[in-house]
Amino acid sequence: MSPIFGALRLPASVIFGSGQRAAIGMMTAQIGKRALVCTDARLGGDAQFKAIVADIQANGVEVKVYDRTEADLPINGISGCVAECADFKPDVVLGIGGGSCMDMAKCVAVLLQHGGSLRDYYGENKIPGPVAPVIAVPTTSGTGSEVTPVAVIADTERGTKVGISSPYLIPRVAVCDPEMTVSCPPSLTAVSGADALTHAIESYTAASRTVTADLTVKNVFVGKNVLSDTFGLLALQNIFKALRTAVKDGKNIEAREQMMLASLAAGCAFGAAGTAAAHAIQYPVGNETHTPHGMGVALLMPYVMEFNRPNCVAAFAQIGRAIGLSGSDEELSHRLIDEVAKLLKDIGIPVTLKELGLPEDKQDWTAESAIGAARLVNNNPRKLDVDAMKAITRAAFSGDRAALAS
Repeated sequence: MSPIFGALRLPASVIFGSGQRAAIGMMTAQIGKRALVCTDARLGGDAQFKAIVADIQANGVEVKVYDRTEADLPINGISGCVAECADFKPDVVLGIGGGSCMDMAKCVAVLLQHGGSLRDYYGENKIPGPVAPVIAVPTTSGTGSEVTPVAVIADTERGTKVGISSPYLIPRVAVCDPEMTVSCPPSLTAVSGADALTHAIESYTAASRTVTADLTVKNVFVGKNVLSDTFGLLALQNIFKALRTAVKDGKNIEAREQMMLASLAAGCAFGAAGTAAAHAIQYPVGNETHTPHGMGVALLMPYVMEFNRPNCVAAFAQIGRAIGLSGSDEELSHRLIDEVAKLLKDIGIPVTLKELGLPEDKQDWTAESAIGAARLVNNNPRKLDVDAMKAITRAAFSGDRAALAS
């Protein structure tokens, strides 16, 4: 048996529970006296959001609100926010909203501290040191950005989405209040939950690395390990229990709690282990179709699982048992893929890339673009080359999962 290895990097404080948003003002005051709050236009007018801002001010903190964060986080929007808020000299940055709002806060914190252009920080471990402290408050149950070392932005000039990864990007504090998600519409609840599902599966099945003393120092993502696995399974148990209900009945607070806990746990898992092929393929798909990230990665998941299955029989079986299935490892490894596909269909995720709007003549281009995402490709449990990528992309375009079965 190989030695046990585990790795997690998380915020200094993670607070979870209904009503916990009432702690944000006190926590902000513990960190600084001038707070920049990043959110989007919809949340900026929301009564709950305004109450949080008033609470921060009531705790003696001066607040500036930036409420023009755009979906997918175009790079110009980030530099615009920094230019507008630099004179304010915030000593703490809050991101309140979905993944884009939290990633905005992370990116602004980098530029306030280190200057330059965001392009200087693309890739892994390019941020030279600590950034301005960030408090992350998710209002969707999906990205897990409140606990992860990643920010994803849209480089509009280059026509691509880019990841910035560094432990310095992990927020100082995450406040996860499920009541903040009750107003999420069914479609956003579905896409967000599907994103968390993908994070949990890809981190639980990520390639294991050779363990060395410098593994966690030189790499942001270190593959499957005993600690990330614990969080991955917690996320999957809750998602299979609660996602259908949360989509169908958004006022069901128990389902909202279970989904926010799942999203948080999936973030804890992939923030250390990393993600893989479904994320690599989604980047070009998302650029081409302008469809939500969570929808794309989730749609791809059953096809990627089918391709990876020969290398993941035991891991798929473990997940299967955790969500209440029974059978031999071999049987469970097939059944789990069917269960994932069924769950995604039930919540309205499209089944094929064709439905998503990918042009037929872009299938191989998608595969060729995806293979360039080395960090994600190398994290996949089964070796990927361009031919394997093309097989997955074509199967996902036509809906023929059986073409990948082996």
